[in-house]
Amino acid sequence: MAKIHKTDDIVIIKKYANRRLYNTHSSSYITLEHLAQMVKDNVEFKVLDAKTGADLTHTILTQIIMEEESTGEQMLPTNFLRQLIGMYGNSMQAMLPSYLEASMEHFRENQAKLRKAIEDSIGANPLAQLAQRNLEMFKAAATAFVPGAAGKAAPAGAPVAPAAERAAGGDDEIALLRQQMAAMQKKLDELAN
Repeated sequence: MAKIHKTDDIVIIKKYANRRLYNTHSSSYITLEHLAQMVKDNVEFKVLDAKTGADLTHTILTQIIMEEESTGEQMLPTNFLRQLIGMYGNSMQAMLPSYLEASMEHFRENQAKLRKAIEDSIGANPLAQLAQRNLEMFKAAATAFVPGAAGKAAPAGAPVAPAAERAAGGDDEIALLRQQMAAMQKKLDELAN
């Protein structure tokens, strides 16, 4: 039996005849769930038959998809699966893997661009900024009515009193809240102009 170990940042997983999976990097037995998490964490791995050294990565990844599809929310539509099965033995079969891989990469790129566009639009949108400040004002007002809220974090951008001032009594807290409300009102007035 050949010695199998971690090479070139690829974690080697041995699959034994008893269906157990052994992570040679962590020296521990793992499950398909562990492998699924490794995929989500972008950890490269290769699954090899412990006896023959045959590469079983494709089969194991397919098994993980089958497990996910049977236990979780299904992602692969039935019609897509039918079409995929129909492609086996078809003259286009050789082209399909690279097409699917490119499509998935394109999907991931678009997903990242969309996420960035949403984040950028919130930062540049005065209405979104106003909504954020309204939420901060609501939180500040809520702390005035919630017992023990003085120890909680103040809204972003609001002046924060030192711990000694907060402990001085209710009058100081009310004065602090009035200052915070005045500062927030000033910011809202600036945005309106």
